[in-house]
Amino acid sequence: MKIVKYEKKYLKEALNIWNEIIKEGIYFPQIETLQNEEEAHKYFSSQDYTGIAYEDNKIYGVYILHPNNIGRCGHISNASYAVSKDARGKGIGEALVRDSIKKGAELGYKILQFNAVVISNNAAHKLYEKIGFNKIGIVKKGYLNKNNEYEDIVLYYIDL
Repeated sequence: MKIVKYEKKYLKEALNIWNEIIKEGIYFPQIETLQNEEEAHKYFSSQDYTGIAYEDNKIYGVYILHPNNIGRCGHISNASYAVSKDARGKGIGEALVRDSIKKGAELGYKILQFNAVVISNNAAHKLYEKIGFNKIGIVKKGYLNKNNEYEDIVLYYIDL
């Protein structure tokens, strides 16, 4: 498995994986999917870095890396990860997270922070804690899932 920089040739598969996560309505804050390839290409290209988990001419995951804030807090990055439903549990998420840590440092960020890890996303919590992320705290009822139920969210960070 390689993590490569996003190029337009990866667009269709990356778009499908990203929208799959949005439609699940249990991990990402977005409600609206990326509507077409043009919108998706703009979105992936506008990030500081978009990584693609790629092997045997197939994409298994995508991540985006960008600033978490501006100005005096501009040294803090944020990332989101999407792994194809068929490829979960195979270490792809961990590879994406580790690559984003490396790329964030290369881009000059000092911290990677997650603002909204849904409390029921047990795999993410286990992974982030395994890698060494620090738990900042919990925001009660910070996430509205697709069933219109509020769930708590957890904030994490790691020094880069």
